[in-house]
Amino acid sequence: MPLSHRQLEWRESERLAPFAQRCLESRGRQHPESEEGSRTRYQRDRDRIIHSRAFRRLEYKTQVFLNGSGDHLRTRLTHTMEVAAISRNIARALQLNEDLTEAISLAHDLGHSPFGHNGESVLDELMAEDGGFEHNRQSLRVVELLEQKYPAFPGLNLCWEVREGLAKHQTSYDLPEQTEEFHFQSPCLEAQVSNLADEITYYSHDLDDGLESGLLTEKSLLQNVAIWAHATKEVDSRYPQAGQECRRYFVVRCLIDREVKNVVKTTEANLVRRKPRSPDDIRLDPERAVNYSPELQELNAELRDFLYRNLYYHPAVHGPNLRAASTLQSLFRFYLENPEQLEKRHPDLPPSVSIKRLICDHLAGMTDRSVFSEAKKLGLRQNESEAPPAE
Repeated sequence: MPLSHRQLEWRESERLAPFAQRCLESRGRQHPESEEGSRTRYQRDRDRIIHSRAFRRLEYKTQVFLNGSGDHLRTRLTHTMEVAAISRNIARALQLNEDLTEAISLAHDLGHSPFGHNGESVLDELMAEDGGFEHNRQSLRVVELLEQKYPAFPGLNLCWEVREGLAKHQTSYDLPEQTEEFHFQSPCLEAQVSNLADEITYYSHDLDDGLESGLLTEKSLLQNVAIWAHATKEVDSRYPQAGQECRRYFVVRCLIDREVKNVVKTTEANLVRRKPRSPDDIRLDPERAVNYSPELQELNAELRDFLYRNLYYHPAVHGPNLRAASTLQSLFRFYLENPEQLEKRHPDLPPSVSIKRLICDHLAGMTDRSVFSEAKKLGLRQNESEAPPAE
């Protein structure tokens, strides 16, 4: 006899730390619905996210390199899956709610535009007088309104705690705005874990992609990035006969392992010191509990600066992304002059949505290759050399 969702949630409650977010204590969903079945409510949220169209589109959105640049380079989807895996490991070690952590991680980039942060900057500039554009807010918009899968309500109707994690997703790149619904000083620990798992993932895997592409060299890393030098020394001492590809993979693995262990140890110490007794004790504390040690924060800052100088703003990365993002401007202007071309394609959105916001929603939801395809179909000028190859 399979366990009911209520039995599963009771079992979950018994094994979690006092400060973890329990399904039984959820603030619920925007639209009431039955929770029958053999999944907890956060497991149901995770599955709704995975089955969404926005999630599938992440496969063809830029992480660092323009989508289609290489078979082994990460996309926004592979990045998301890696964040989910790392966040679950940290949550498990801290006795937090793994399902909630995973759901937040899987949804954290649903609102990301094509062409990475360059695309986001273009949309934010185009929407400057109409509320701007920020991908965390757009992720919320996707799950609350834009996904149309259920006849009883718009969006995915996710639990409050998952939406809180999206609204307050914060890394060194992303600084969320305070909102009336999610007014607490900090999000739950599960959301904080997702935040740092995101950073750990792009520090390490963007580094790996930079080496795979040939834009970064191990020699330069050894000279300029202490955390890479430390991991390399560890691998070389343990596996002196390792082949080049295996060795590089294992250096990245050791780097991730060090980050995860440091976050777990530092967070445990923070929780012992603060003695939170509930998830809301965490939310009322303005200082985030999930963090690196000061030493590792400094080392990560060095790595982040190196990546900005040598990868993110490398002409081979930044130039194509900028030129590709300019195609978004062309599409935006076309639809602004020809709104009927877009309105008939989105009949289910409420009439309160302005034409500019409708255009922004449409463009943000597109993949890299669909931007080029649509621009070509409409006869708009674009940089053909920057378009990803046809599948």
